[in-house]
Amino acid sequence: MNPHTIKVACSNCNLRELCMPVGLTDEQIQRIDEVVATRRKIKRGGTLFCNGEAFTSLYAIRTGFFKTCVVTEDGRDQVTGFQMAGEVIGLDGIVHDRHTCDAVALEDAEVCVMPFDRIEELSREVTALQSHVHKIMSREIVREHGVMLLLGSMRAEERLAAFLLNLVQRLHARGFSQSELVLRMTREEIGSYLGLKLETVSRTFSKFAEDGIVEVRQRHVRIISTDALKRIVNNQPACH
Repeated sequence: MNPHTIKVACSNCNLRELCMPVGLTDEQIQRIDEVVATRRKIKRGGTLFCNGEAFTSLYAIRTGFFKTCVVTEDGRDQVTGFQMAGEVIGLDGIVHDRHTCDAVALEDAEVCVMPFDRIEELSREVTALQSHVHKIMSREIVREHGVMLLLGSMRAEERLAAFLLNLVQRLHARGFSQSELVLRMTREEIGSYLGLKLETVSRTFSKFAEDGIVEVRQRHVRIISTDALKRIVNNQPACH
């Protein structure tokens, strides 16, 4: 067995409500425990899976933070998403049985390995699990759609404001502060994700700080006015 792989039990995991359906019987939870058999530890900078790699499992992030990225034709790293504890990663592999991006740990992380064939098998018996997997997939589609809208129609300030609001809302769902966050990604990675140049990201952060909307100390960000960020996001031109 891989030295970085350890036995896991969903039944005693404090993130259970975030990545498992609620309202299961003890017997059903035990069945899922049998499916989610192992955890893997990934060091910061390490890769959980690579573009083109055979798809076998979904991964529930137990601790840590990941980015997904693809290499563009001109050799640049294009960030396609950021994933945090309590979220499921690897859905990109379902369509063609191969992963379509790299998943890289932005800090030391631990994931629960969920072999997909076993999940499908169990989903047929435990309908709550099936509908939960569908919800996870749907959430991912909605998120990607949101990113496309973001990149298609928003100015730099609107993009960064929407990004910060989304991040803090996801962290808050995991019991973290509604106003303070530590950015696990670099300004450059944020720019890659939002379709902005590094200078533009830095300049926009500075403008938010000057306007008293956020306080920035390197990677520590404190949101002083959530309402101001929301106003920036909602200040989009009306649809014609």
